[in-house]
Amino acid sequence: MAGQKLTLQQKLLQKLSPQQIQMIKLLELPAMQLEQRIKRELEENPVLEIDSKKEENDNDQDSQDTSDSVDADISIDEYINDEPSYKYKSSNYSKDDKKEEIPFSIGSTFHEFLIEQLGLLDLDDQEMMIAEYIIGNIDEDGYLRREIEAMVDDLAFTMNLEVSDEEMLHLLNVVQDLDPPGIGARDLQECLLLQLKKKEHKTVIIENAINLISNQFEEFTKKHYDKIMARLNIDEDDLRDAIDEIVKLNPKPGGSYSNPLNRADQTIIPDFVLDMNEGQMTAHLTKGNVPDLRISGHYANMLKAYSENRKDQSKDQKEAVMFVKQKLDSAKWFIDAIKQRHQTLLLTMNAIIDYQKEFFVDGDEAKLKPMILKDIAQRTGLDISTISRVSNSKYIQTHFGIYSLKYFFSESMQDESGEEVSTRKIKKILQDVIDAENKRKPVTDDALADLLKEKGFPIARRTVAKYREQLNIPVARLRKEL
Repeated sequence: MAGQKLTLQQKLLQKLSPQQIQMIKLLELPAMQLEQRIKRELEENPVLEIDSKKEENDNDQDSQDTSDSVDADISIDEYINDEPSYKYKSSNYSKDDKKEEIPFSIGSTFHEFLIEQLGLLDLDDQEMMIAEYIIGNIDEDGYLRREIEAMVDDLAFTMNLEVSDEEMLHLLNVVQDLDPPGIGARDLQECLLLQLKKKEHKTVIIENAINLISNQFEEFTKKHYDKIMARLNIDEDDLRDAIDEIVKLNPKPGGSYSNPLNRADQTIIPDFVLDMNEGQMTAHLTKGNVPDLRISGHYANMLKAYSENRKDQSKDQKEAVMFVKQKLDSAKWFIDAIKQRHQTLLLTMNAIIDYQKEFFVDGDEAKLKPMILKDIAQRTGLDISTISRVSNSKYIQTHFGIYSLKYFFSESMQDESGEEVSTRKIKKILQDVIDAENKRKPVTDDALADLLKEKGFPIARRTVAKYREQLNIPVARLRKEL
């Protein structure tokens, strides 16, 4: 039998306090989400309240009393020895409370819009069920991504419906005849053909476009225009007209359905505003709907009054004091975290402005210096992770546009003279060269590398290809136009 032995072990652990966790979470929030977070805290904590300008003047004395009351030497451990029954939770709801849900009017969805059109067709019950099942398998882009055989098997197992492949194809054609044109297509080629065939006036251009998509789709995607003209026996003008007709089509017909009640607008609210005053550049936070907060003097005075008569209080009153004290501490932590967040954001943003001063004068992208998180961390004395959290999902409004803070960070490389330049500057040169190229003979990656070398940036062809892909620019062959 193994004997027991006692060992001594020393460990160093790093733990975050609740206040630090709260600070980190608040630091990551952009302006819009911070507003929602504050509203939620106001609802959950009755001690926290909005400090409006009007209340500031009327209740200036109360605010001073609040500060004195909160900082008073009130020791809950000395004041109350019995542990409260509910600790950190409260029961503010009665069984008699009536919960009412307010209905919200919302528009029809894309799939509901398609099913509404089915109701106008002459279909029996089984055909309607199958057609609705097909619509249910159509994605938000308007495509049917499933095979006919798989849907036939699903209907047999889940709905006990025996359907042949021919009947399924017939009902798929019925669905494809609905609006918007191109709906229910199984690939891009079929989607474009459905839209072309639903054109009211079948001109020569439309016929050429249908023939091109039907028989030369692979060559069309690879822009082998010479092969297409030879095989279809058409000249360059006819091919150009057919391509112009094709590019007007919608590759994602599901996206064409727009209900204003269903639309989710992505609104950018800048967190900072750049001020220019006699050549001096500073940033200030945009408060927007973010209110100033304070601790309610009513609850602080209540706690002070209870503390003066602690001997004569019942157990329920002691538990109430514990609850108020916890909420007061929570409100203080939250207000301090908001203030610290503002200070950290301004410190970081002003360091970025100072580092990229030349860019913020006129917004010339070529003047951006190479900058990484470590550079700003060294200037501010903050940790790199803090700088990362500040720059995440934050925007600044300047006199030449709104920019994400991540936009100002970029890697560096050396030019022929040994000077470090931002990779963003090289990407800007690439973009300008490609925008100005002859679209009949696009510039290849090798030629782009030679052009950059002439401008003093000796980089390899594979690096040029990497930057081009980061700019979402296709290869030279796919940029070719007639």
